[in-house]
Amino acid sequence: MKVKSFYKNKKHNNMNPKEKENNQEEELKTQTAPNECDEETAGQEASPENEAPLTEEEKLAQELEKTREQLEEQKDKNLRLYAEFDNYRKRTMKEKAELILNGGEKSISSILPIVDDFERALKNMENATDVAAVKEGVELIYNKFMSVLGQNGVKVIETKEQPLDTDYHEAIAVIPAPDEALKGKILDCVQTGYILNDKVIRHAKVVVGE
Repeated sequence: MKVKSFYKNKKHNNMNPKEKENNQEEELKTQTAPNECDEETAGQEASPENEAPLTEEEKLAQELEKTREQLEEQKDKNLRLYAEFDNYRKRTMKEKAELILNGGEKSISSILPIVDDFERALKNMENATDVAAVKEGVELIYNKFMSVLGQNGVKVIETKEQPLDTDYHEAIAVIPAPDEALKGKILDCVQTGYILNDKVIRHAKVVVGE
């Protein structure tokens, strides 16, 4: 190699300036020109690995797996909704049963003080000599009782000289009216009627004039 290089250098030195300049340009081109084989190899290394296209069976398998996942997700949602609805149904049934059993608790509790008044009145009546005082005490208890009923939505059906209304009144007797203006109207109430929150719970039994 040294001998070849020596002869090459010697030959180079024996060239005229024009030949030297041309030779230098050729060497420069050779050094800077890219190797075509190297470019092809580099291009193959840089490009992503080519993947084989999926077959129809593989595509169907992927779609089937995706569908199975969606079905499992929907199944889980449905189970959760069913469990929530079942808990709601059980809770509602329990609340309804408690309401039926204890729905009148508030009303009964408000009446208990009146029962206490009756007990005291009965005890005092054993040794009472003033009838007027006893009557006054009973009237006070009665008014208190009616006030409590009103607080619980109970109202008395008006009957005095009212026209007969079968939605509220039940005529049990008909008698001649003492006055022309009282014909078709209620003359007497045999049994008081009551309304609970705009619903008739007992019709008033009345006597009507004709």
